[in-house]
Amino acid sequence: MEQEHFERASNDGAASEAEPFRSGYIAICGLPNAGKSTLLNALVGERLAIATRKPQTTRRRMLAILSGERHQVVFLDTPGILEPRYELQGVMMRQVEQSLADADLLLYVTDVRQPEVAPGVQQAARGKALCVALNKADLLPHAEAALPAIDALHQAVPAAEFHVVSALKNAGIAALREGLVAHMPAGPPYYPPEQLTEHPERFFVGELVRETILERYRQEVPYSAEVVIEEFRERSGAKDYIEALIYVESESQKGILIGQRGQAIRELGQAARRSIEGFLGRPVFLALRVKVLPNWRRDERALRRLGY
Repeated sequence: MEQEHFERASNDGAASEAEPFRSGYIAICGLPNAGKSTLLNALVGERLAIATRKPQTTRRRMLAILSGERHQVVFLDTPGILEPRYELQGVMMRQVEQSLADADLLLYVTDVRQPEVAPGVQQAARGKALCVALNKADLLPHAEAALPAIDALHQAVPAAEFHVVSALKNAGIAALREGLVAHMPAGPPYYPPEQLTEHPERFFVGELVRETILERYRQEVPYSAEVVIEEFRERSGAKDYIEALIYVESESQKGILIGQRGQAIRELGQAARRSIEGFLGRPVFLALRVKVLPNWRRDERALRRLGY
């Protein structure tokens, strides 16, 4: 419908005077723990990306679609920018580089209390619009406290447009959203207006299990865990059946995940099931298994097996 309207407007002199339909891709980037995924959820008004207090939560590029009457913005949520220490992080950084290259606009997210431009962002922003979201403004004592951060970042990226926001409190989000849409080029929509993402439900189910692991376990265990949905079956008249396989790197990590007499894995399953049911809007039966895949984060063949 929007596609047809766009084409009619381009061939009708009177219609062409109206505001054109705008569409484009925006890569959300920044250092780990800047609040990129929380900001994405606030911008699209849906909880699509997992978000925890731990850094490096995002591992895969995630696509989210914001559609309006005269616009469609496709957001690419990317892993936090870092210096890779092993193969998985190298794969993550290549995803970031590809997203920055594909985007029409870069939305750089930084903590307003510790403003910093990650290496490579200035180079990637050449020839593209750049917006900087100074996030976590709710942690400042007053609004004027953001001015030094804006001044500091303006020295590094003078052509950028700046927005002070709190993704957690939804403050400044409407103005940021409006500014982002205004930067999009004229063009038709890429997706149907009701579509929120191109990822299947099983992708989000796996991410919700991993989010629960990140929230419930400490130290290296959550970072060594990867979740693969082995089976996702809708059953008429019964709960959906979901079987998730959790890979870890060592027997000791497997023991921690399972816990004494299986107590930890039962509690993990209960918490993850509640999150999944809240996301899907229907009851599910969730079965969890744990398997050791030694040093999978450093093994290129293992990463390919896990879909990286």
